[in-house]
Formats: sequence, structure tokens, C-alpha cells
Amino acid sequence: MKDYKSDLVYRIIDANINRAKEGLRVCEEVARFVLDNRSLTKGLKKVRHEIDQALKMIPRRAKLCELRNSLTDVGFGIKLKKEFRRSGYKDIFFANIARVKESVRVLEEFSKLKSIKTAAHFKKIRYEVYDLEKKFINRLHNL
Repeated sequence: MKDYKSDLVYRIIDANINRAKEGLRVCEEVARFVLDNRSLTKGLKKVRHEIDQALKMIPRRAKLCELRNSLTDVGFGIKLKKEFRRSGYKDIFFANIARVKESVRVLEEFSKLKSIKTAAHFKKIRYEVYDLEKKFINRLHNL
């Protein structure tokens, strides 16, 4: 018998890992190419790799991709006009760092259902993201 509720948790974790890593990558491009800042670029890359490490702690993680059903996901077709408007690289950064923070919080909460150790790791990552955001704010507002 299929454990439907367990499958839901894996789908939530999978979607939010993808969302967090995509957002981090966008922010990393701002650090690298707009700010030309090695330290911030390295910090974001480190966080992306820490998410990969946390992922390894999730039991039965092969189910993450196995249960992915992106094209039929009820959230797939929902678009907001705001999603397609960006006024510049600062706006791009802030939209994506918000996406990262939200996703890592979801990962922290739902991974509690699979591994407390993993949840604690995501909590640590979330605070690292808060710290990086503060460093970015200082750099971006000085431009």
C-alpha cells in the first residue's frame, strides 16, 4: 500500500529544495557579476552545497525526484503579474533571497517529519541566509 501522506512530504521537500537552490543561484550571479564580490559569491555557493549535504540526510531521498510531477502540479499554471516585473538587479536579488528564505523555512518544517537532524541543519542554513542577506543589503544600497 502506498504511503500517500509520506509522499506529500517528499513532494514538498523536493519542490522547496529546487526553489531554494534556484534562488540562491540567481543571487550568486548578482554577487559574482553585478557586485564582483568574491566573498558573497563564495557564501552563496557554500549555502547551495550545504543544502545538498542536508539532502543526503533525508531518509529515502530517492523518492524526492521519483514523486515529482511538475507539469500536473496545481501550482504550475498560477502566475502573478508581479512575477514578470523586475526593475533591476536589486529587485531580482530581493525577490530571489525572499524565495530562498521562504523555501528553507518550509524545508526546516517539513523535514522534521523525516529527520530532526536534517531539520536542525536547515535551521542553521536559514540563519546563514539571513546573514548573507544583510551583507548584500549593505553592498547593494551603497551602489
